[in-house]
Formats: sequence, structure tokens, C-alpha cells
Amino acid sequence: MAADATDPAPAREPYFGIVLRAALWLAVLAPFFYSTYGFANWLASRRDHVGSIVYAWEHAIPFVAWTIVPYWSINLFYGLSLLLNTTRRGVDRLAGRYLSAQIVAVACFIAFPLAATFVRPETSGLPGFLFAVLGGFDKPFNQAPSLHIALLVIIWDHWRHVLARHRLHGILRPAWHIWCFLIGASVLTTWQHHFIDIPTGALLGLFALWLFPGKGELPFWGFRPTADPKARRLAIYYALGAALALAGAAAGGFISADFLILLWPALALAIVAFAYAGAGPKVFQKAADGSVSLASRILLAPYRLGARVNVLIWTRQLAPQVEITDRVFFGQFPSAEEANRFGTVIDLAGELERPRGITCRWLSYAMLDLVEPPHDRLERAVAAIELARRRGSVLVCCALGFQRSAAIVADWLVVTGRSHTEAQARKKLAAAGRPVHLHEADKLA
Repeated sequence: MAADATDPAPAREPYFGIVLRAALWLAVLAPFFYSTYGFANWLASRRDHVGSIVYAWEHAIPFVAWTIVPYWSINLFYGLSLLLNTTRRGVDRLAGRYLSAQIVAVACFIAFPLAATFVRPETSGLPGFLFAVLGGFDKPFNQAPSLHIALLVIIWDHWRHVLARHRLHGILRPAWHIWCFLIGASVLTTWQHHFIDIPTGALLGLFALWLFPGKGELPFWGFRPTADPKARRLAIYYALGAALALAGAAAGGFISADFLILLWPALALAIVAFAYAGAGPKVFQKAADGSVSLASRILLAPYRLGARVNVLIWTRQLAPQVEITDRVFFGQFPSAEEANRFGTVIDLAGELERPRGITCRWLSYAMLDLVEPPHDRLERAVAAIELARRRGSVLVCCALGFQRSAAIVADWLVVTGRSHTEAQARKKLAAAGRPVHLHEADKLA
């Protein structure tokens, strides 16, 4: 399932092979869904007590019988999404999202089952028939995270890309978003779920999207435990941060509102720990143009917020960017206004997303903070500086502008002969007026 980071357009594949692969996946996923979901229901039904989390305001949510139609429609889109793909890899990645969401959700249902407490009124007609079919296999358990919402996030994201790829704009795109909103709202208006199930389900859906992105490398593919002692320490620190966030939430009651508030940053910190443990910067899912995937943008938002605050604390009294020589600058991660003053921005901050409103050329070579960059990526970034310089001014940036950007610029100075030794390059950087943190372990050519 690995893919090249540049993710070139794949060759056109025979549609029969794609449909066959989708059908095989459906033959696996459908029985797996009903067997595991039913098993979790059965286990919960055998417990003496199954708790629930219901906010007082939820009692004002009306029962709207007809919304069982959009509720059920997700089953149709579940299968169609697999069948309407353009590549076998696309089928595999979508199936991977379905499977991972199912496994995590069922594990949660078994570990901490919750029950729906509202008793639906009698219904007739088509809604009555659909409720009867639903009641034939579903019980008032399997609540948080809502697997229905997790699958909705996955399917919504898949179809918005399908519509964009085929340039189907006009009424179709807003109609799709509205229908997905109805599907999401229906879990409440059919009294099938409580509110607590929705944010947890959405978080699970985003995690599945992150785990099996539509483009680029899989975050877990090729994982090798790092041999760098500093990276290992950082991985431990971030993992401890994730554990403390969960522990703090559990102190206020397991599966409480506090737990849910802290679940998001805990997951973000765990992902960053995974990056330092050996996965590398690909966990940020940052493209060569500096953009990041939707799942990465949302899942890692708490971490990115912390990174932005850290930049403000350390750089508030410093010039954001300084010139070294020959229209090459280095410094902190720029705003759109700052970036657009340059011809090219060479971005090394894997953790930060390119700001909106960029009109300059933006090249991203994602690297982890505080650790030595991979030699091949360092070489590509150094080569990019010299090529970009011929087209105008260049900004080499990282988060703070203290280490990654300084190391790359220092290497560029030595490689191009502008500094004869590493010591000369360090002095030139130090004279620029910004703090520079180059460790003895940093090997400059």
C-alpha cells in the first residue's frame, strides 16, 4: 500500500479489475461488520448494567421519523464508494478506512459499552418498516464512538473528492453536503444515538482518513524504530503528554465530557510521538506545496496550536527573517504577507501548514524539529536553495528559525563555497542577528 511521496498520477486501470477488487472487499467487510457489531451488542446485553451519557438538553431533540431514510442511505453509499473508484489502490485505501474504523469502534464498544436511553414511538409506513428492519439486528448499545458518524466522515470525504475530480460542481456539491448533514443529524432525530457519540465518531472517522490517506505514503508504512537517542527521548516525552492528558480526563470520570475534551489533544500528541519514534515527518501528511490533508489539519490542530504559541513566545522580540547573502534569507515560519515578499519559500517545518493567501513559490521539505534531518532530504533542500536563488529572493524557514533552517542554510554556504569551513558558516549565521542552535552532531558538508 505504500506510495511515492510525489504521488504521480497512476496509469489508467481496467475498470473490471477495480470492480472485482471492490466486490471482494465487500464480501469481507459486510460479514465482518455484522459479526463484530452483533458480538459487541450481545456482550453488552449480558451485562448487569450498561451506563449512558445524556445531556439534559438532549431531551428537547424531536423524534423525526422520516429521517430514518437518510440514516439508512449510508449503507448504499458505503458500497457505491468502493465500486466507484478509479484505481485498485483507491479501493484498498477506502477499505482500509472502513476496516480500521470498525475495529476501533468495536473495541470501544466492548471496553466501555454505552446505551441509548430514549424509547422511540411507534411508527408506520416506510419509516416504520425501516425502523423494524433496523431493530432486527441493532440493539440500544454500541454508542460511542458512533460508527455511523465515523463511516459518514469517511464517505463524505471520499465523495467530495470524486465530485472535485470529475469537476461536478453546480448543485451536486452543495446537495451532497446537505445530504451528509441530514445523515449526521439523523442519528439524533431517530433517537438512535446521544450527542456524546457524534464528536467521538467524527474523531474516529478522521483518524481512519489519516491512517489511510488518499494520496502519499501511509503514516505507518516502513516504520523503523529510531536509532537517534534524542528522537527516542522526544517520542517518550510526547507519549507521556498523551498519557497525562488521558489520565487527567479519567480523574474526572471515564467517558465523561472532560474525557472527550482531552481525547483530541491526547491523540494529537500520540501521533507526534509516533513520528519521533520512527515514522518520521510523513505523519503530518504535508505535501510538497506545503498543504496538509484534511484529517491531519483537524487531528493535529491542538499540537499545531501549541507550536504556534511556542513560536510567538520565542520570537516575539526578533526580526522574523534575516538575510545571509545573495538574497537568501532564513527565519521563522512566515505569515502569508511575509512569505509573499519573497520569490520562493523553502519550508522545512513538517508540523506547520502553509498559510492561506500565498502567491509566491512554496517548496516544502518536511522535517522533524530538534533532530538531525535525513541526509537525502537535506541535500534536496540545499540544492533547491541554489536553484530558487536564480529566480529571485529565497526564504528558508522552519518553526522558530533557530535550527532546521539554520542548518540547511549553513550547509548551502559550505556546499556553494560561500563559506570555506563549517566554522565560517556558523559565524556568518551568528552575525545575522538571530539565535542559531546548531549541535555538534549536525554534519555540514
